[in-house]
Amino acid sequence: MVGAGTDRTKPLFEGGPAIILVRPQLAVNIGMCARAMANFGLSDLRLVSPREGWPRTGARRKGAYAAAAGAVHLLERAKVYDSVAEAVADLNFVWATTARERGQMKRVEVPAIAMGETAAAVQAGEKHGILFGPERTGLDNDDIALASAVLTFPVNPAYGSLNLAQAVLLCGYEYFKGRQGGAIPFDTSERSPPAQREMTLSFFEFLEGKLEDAGFFRPVSKRPVMQRNLRNMFHRMNLTQQDVRTLWGAIVRLVEGPREKPQTRKRIKQRKPAKAAEGGATEA
Repeated sequence: MVGAGTDRTKPLFEGGPAIILVRPQLAVNIGMCARAMANFGLSDLRLVSPREGWPRTGARRKGAYAAAAGAVHLLERAKVYDSVAEAVADLNFVWATTARERGQMKRVEVPAIAMGETAAAVQAGEKHGILFGPERTGLDNDDIALASAVLTFPVNPAYGSLNLAQAVLLCGYEYFKGRQGGAIPFDTSERSPPAQREMTLSFFEFLEGKLEDAGFFRPVSKRPVMQRNLRNMFHRMNLTQQDVRTLWGAIVRLVEGPREKPQTRKRIKQRKPAKAAEGGATEA
């Protein structure tokens, strides 16, 4: 299953911090985490003691792969570890995600800060990772003790629990923004140049003339204010030349009514003369 935004012709970003899912409980969540990783160019998925083993067969495999929505290559390359210590052994820096204060006197950051630092460090050659705990309980204190710093999310304090894949998505987004600078991913340039004041003023005169004919500017004493309000409304739109032409044409049709439908030309069927019988005359 591939989403509508997938374009195989574009370059595939890979790398980034390792996403380490500690004792994940649901195969479908692993699949959704892989999808979130693929969205933001993360490619190192590590699993620590999945509750029912890594689902390479059966219904659990099917659920995980369906949830990955095209990011199955990350599931195929996922590494499985028996402990958190083994999963982080090759990393230079580890973030531990938690929604609760743990009293371990570690630095605490939000993703916007933490992932900006990680993006710069990864580009400089360091290896970073992010620990995510089990869906029901989160990381335990021994897991957090292995981390360099704590990563938490500024959420509604009365409802601070995030879905596992949502947490991965937020971190991935901030990492990718830090790596790419937050640039808009597609062209948003205006396809029609801005309208010149001469063009807009001419349009205003036309429009106001039609409105005057229709009795819009009443009472007459309020015409100047109504006229300024109307013009300011259009000026705030920063009209393009195409905008003005479209508005002008629309008003013309409203005032003049529908264009006359071209009359269908009737084809005059000419009767072909019947073939004359041998020795006879042709009938008119």
